[in-house]
Amino acid sequence: MERERMSESETIYVGIDLGTSRTSITTSTGVRTTVWSYVGYPQDHVALKMLGGRERIFGEEAVENRMSVDLHRPLAGGVIKDDAPSRKAVHDLLDHVMAEAKIPSGSTIYGVIGAPAEASVDSKAAIIEAASDFMDSIVVCSEPFSVAYGLDFLGDTLVVDIGAGTVDLCRVHGTMPKAEDQRTHHIAGDSIDGKLAELIKEKYPEAQFSENMIRDIKEQHSSVSKNMDPVKVKLPVKGKPQEFDVTEQVYGACYSLVPPTVEALQELIATYDPEFQAKMRNHVLLGGGGSQTRGLARAVEEALEDYGGGKVRAVEEPQFAGSNGALKIALDLPEQYWQEFIHNRKK
Repeated sequence: MERERMSESETIYVGIDLGTSRTSITTSTGVRTTVWSYVGYPQDHVALKMLGGRERIFGEEAVENRMSVDLHRPLAGGVIKDDAPSRKAVHDLLDHVMAEAKIPSGSTIYGVIGAPAEASVDSKAAIIEAASDFMDSIVVCSEPFSVAYGLDFLGDTLVVDIGAGTVDLCRVHGTMPKAEDQRTHHIAGDSIDGKLAELIKEKYPEAQFSENMIRDIKEQHSSVSKNMDPVKVKLPVKGKPQEFDVTEQVYGACYSLVPPTVEALQELIATYDPEFQAKMRNHVLLGGGGSQTRGLARAVEEALEDYGGGKVRAVEEPQFAGSNGALKIALDLPEQYWQEFIHNRKK
């Protein structure tokens, strides 16, 4: 049920980056926290007992206990699946991050939630529905736009938000982005994991590994640098650990991100006002967890040379760049926007 509000209450603003891999929240009270976007529900009474009677667990703890819980990753692929379990998991995930934010009881809460750039109308509606139990007024915006807004990069900037499910691109030029200013492709973190597993299995068919082991290898060693350090990992072979050199495989899997990203960038540049194309090409900003791949900014710059060159940089704080920007949008929005949403909900 929607939480009750005091008639005279403090207004708290929140910004949320609702991501495939991580969900982060930043509040006007100074709280910042992040959690893996996983929700686990005990499979039976034994699992419930093991988890201390808790009917749901979240984040890294849910992944660690995946053998005894029904594990949900509700934003896999960058959209909310149109089924009851996924919608419940999104609701519970938002409930968890709001609780972690320790917002004073009785507060009026205005929130901006970042969603993938080309998220469907249904997905955005599902986000608003899930968040309505925890917020009085809600705005859903483009994740890459929130990154740009938070850093005050509002003029002739191309933002690339590299997540687990999608890579979202947004052309920012001093106004709220329109549909033609945005692109999405799915060669993102999860796809890189799949490619890395495929390449390792092809080279070392005897090696055994899980999805989580592959993700750990990628997160520790991701690189598209031509001078990357050797990557040597231990994987079991018939239960016995053995060392494998997977340098080439890590590079190949990570580099698979570059061509579709540059293609989408060039499409956004080519359809922009010709007078400002060079300026936009020289102001490309990489955000999201994938932006920390070693050598990625340089690799994108090199690929852009075929289109006239460009300048690329990565954000310094990818975990919170989206939620920080969403909070800044929330703080800057006029009161009438928040009241309009409340009015429409009551109709």
